[in-house]
Amino acid sequence: MTRSLAILAAMCCLTATSLLAQGEAIARAPKRATPRTTLGKIDFSGIWSADRRFIYDINDALKPGEQLPIQPWALKVTLERQSKDDPEALCLPTGVPRQAPYPWRILQTPMHIFFLFEGNIHSYRQIFMDGRPHPKDPDPTWYGHSVGRFEGDTLVIDTVGFNDKFWFDFAGHPHTEKLHTIERYRRPEFGKLLYEVTIDDPGAYTKPFTLYGDHSYESDTELMEYICNENNQDVEHLVGKDPRNKYSKPSERVQP
Repeated sequence: MTRSLAILAAMCCLTATSLLAQGEAIARAPKRATPRTTLGKIDFSGIWSADRRFIYDINDALKPGEQLPIQPWALKVTLERQSKDDPEALCLPTGVPRQAPYPWRILQTPMHIFFLFEGNIHSYRQIFMDGRPHPKDPDPTWYGHSVGRFEGDTLVIDTVGFNDKFWFDFAGHPHTEKLHTIERYRRPEFGKLLYEVTIDDPGAYTKPFTLYGDHSYESDTELMEYICNENNQDVEHLVGKDPRNKYSKPSERVQP
């Protein structure tokens, strides 16, 4: 018995030593450099993970201590919305800045950047990089009209012309056609994408506010074909309101 315990202790010690050595080796391994295009711009291309803070409740993407400056009517709508009525659950586009819980790809060219989404209807966003302005009276759409530019190593995307149909998250936060977003993307290292978006919608919020998130690079994978409309069985099982939001917590519960 004593001999067996001694052997077991030795094995544990060897395993711990091996794991420690592996950890030190990983720590010493050089990080992959941020890639650049032939024009010297940061290359944001690749497949990226979704950020859950932009799926369940945008309150989670605020800085600690900040409050969502939501107007009373918009809060009332948020509290009354039911998951079965969520356009995303009905296989419609997520809009901006909401994300579906599936990977997505950035495809970058000098004149355009495209965001290709695996989730829902295999949709995409088109960002014009040729210096054009927004149209004076854009037709309202799910993803709006986006123009982009580089500010140093930061990709800045300015978008207007949204419809008011999509929800910001599972919680049901609304917006209006006055919505204007400015997104900033940074790639400080190969496997990390930092994101922030300033939302300005005087129709539903009392002042602009900024949300923060990040994405991880998805290696050794490809986007799959996922057609939400085909055999969509989720809606019939959605009862009430998704609980993964601040309004479902007793300490945060508010009245419309």
